[in-house]
Amino acid sequence: MKNNILGNSYYLYMTEFFSGMAVMAVEIGAARLLAPYFSSSQIIWTIIIGTIMIAMALGNYLGGKWADKNPDPAFLYRNIVIASLWIAAIPLFGKYVIIAITGALIVAVDTHLLIWASFLACMIIFVYPLFLLGTVTPSLARYIVRSLDDSGRIVGTLGAFNTVGSILGTFLPTFVTIPAAGTSLSFLIFSGILLFIGILYFISERKHIVPVLLALIFFVLFGYFGNKNNFAFWEKNLVYEGESVYNYLQVKETAKEMIFSTNVMFGVQSVKAKGTDLTGMYYDYALAAPLMSRGLQSENPSMLILGMGAGTYASQCSRYFPDFQIEGVEIDPSIVDISRKYFDLPEDIPVSIYDGRAYLAGNIKKYDVIMVDAYQDITIPFQMSSAEFFRLVKSHLKEKGVMVVNMNMQSSEKGNINEYLADTVASVFPDVWAADVKGMTNRELFASANPNMMKDFINGTESIKDEELKRFMKEISIGFSPYRAGNHILTDDKAPVELLGMKTIDSLIQNQIEGYRELFKKEGFRGIMEST
Repeated sequence: MKNNILGNSYYLYMTEFFSGMAVMAVEIGAARLLAPYFSSSQIIWTIIIGTIMIAMALGNYLGGKWADKNPDPAFLYRNIVIASLWIAAIPLFGKYVIIAITGALIVAVDTHLLIWASFLACMIIFVYPLFLLGTVTPSLARYIVRSLDDSGRIVGTLGAFNTVGSILGTFLPTFVTIPAAGTSLSFLIFSGILLFIGILYFISERKHIVPVLLALIFFVLFGYFGNKNNFAFWEKNLVYEGESVYNYLQVKETAKEMIFSTNVMFGVQSVKAKGTDLTGMYYDYALAAPLMSRGLQSENPSMLILGMGAGTYASQCSRYFPDFQIEGVEIDPSIVDISRKYFDLPEDIPVSIYDGRAYLAGNIKKYDVIMVDAYQDITIPFQMSSAEFFRLVKSHLKEKGVMVVNMNMQSSEKGNINEYLADTVASVFPDVWAADVKGMTNRELFASANPNMMKDFINGTESIKDEELKRFMKEISIGFSPYRAGNHILTDDKAPVELLGMKTIDSLIQNQIEGYRELFKKEGFRGIMEST
């Protein structure tokens, strides 16, 4: 080869290495970019992987044909530069694309909104740059292979470099760049590496210097402005927005309350009302559980909260039931930090950083109350929704102990996610009662082996000293109803919670779709987003 840098096989192998790294880094980044809007469920991951595979397949196929027709390496490295700039632009423009697509589909489709929105977002945002990176391997093979005698070895080496790069591109964003710098900067880091690879070629060739300078200018502009955007860019009252290894994190303050969310499109994870300990949300209904458990009459009553979140329920129970020893389990340490800083979770309430089910499996302690609050919209951990899990919970309850489960998506359709969860609970516990949260989509499920659970609740209500809480408990008591079990049982082997949750989300959206359509006609996308 005439060109010195292309005559260096290490440079070509490094091109393969870093392109493979960038592809996987973008895949991880795609999940983090989409999760605040569409959740991080298995369905979303399937869409991301599927669309990326489409892009890579097309890139591999067409890249080989193009390399045969046009063996000029400048064509490949131009594609790499273009891909790098596109990836660098994702933090700046990606959020707006997602919102525009979602807003359009809200008024255009009747079913599977989140599936269609996430699929189209992936196709528009990620397919093109990854298609260009898909052309790298066949193009490099064309440049390097000089005879059939060494073609197998060279292609195998290229594949090895691509694979090792892909491995690092998987681990580095997850454990290093995203926790340390965030999703936006992670896109910029890996796009910057690609840009450097491409620019190095053109500098060595001493051509296309002006386009190279323009590429650098655009990269800097994308980096500067893209890193200034919030995920919820329309919000004006955010006191915190960030990311952890597990979640997008948002804290919003209004005149009446502090609100914690792990999704910008729908759903609230925790609320702390100002001026009162009652929130008007499902936590208030769950306060019935300590009264049902007869924990008020036992020595050293205890409570375990699986899915501590921002600690609203723990703080309430600490206020109203001071004799209870309260423990929490939360898998995300960043959420625990938020609970202490913004939601005044008492320091004397310990929180273990662990998966809820794994914590129970390694613990022998029994509790008067176990609160299961680990379901976030359609992001429902299947391992905490099965009959095996609820049997594990039951084994950690005292004789008259009570499990309370927050189910956050009501639906009138047969075979909905709440029906599956309730039937599964009822297959384990002989006495199950349900209460719908007024004005919300939440349903609280109370389960126990104690056949007198509701009688104990009525008696316990009379012993409450706080008049506000007593009045509220009496008010909601008329809404409790015994649950009649069906045969929709979730197991560790079969728990399609993502599909069930998506179906229920569709149902909830349809109940409000007409309002959104009218709002869109009057105020456009901004009106839709301001209403969420």
